[in-house]
Amino acid sequence: MANHKSSKKRIRQTDVRRLRNKYYHKTTRNAVRALRNTSDKEAAEKLLPKVSAMLDKLAKRNIIHKNKAANLKSGIAHHVNSL
Repeated sequence: MANHKSSKKRIRQTDVRRLRNKYYHKTTRNAVRALRNTSDKEAAEKLLPKVSAMLDKLAKRNIIHKNKAANLKSGIAHHVNSL
């Protein structure tokens, strides 16, 4: 267990950030899954910019790697174009 005041604060901050990152990551994964399961082209085209922005934000915050975000964006764009 931490003894210093600063290390206790660091533990609290880490817990808060971990939970927040987990929430953002799970929300984005569900959005990607919903977009991939969509067969309506209009709905998918409306959803695409929102999901792309979510992926960009995850990459910017280092929750996922930038190449993974680019790969996912490419895949969902390909899916929407193929509808």
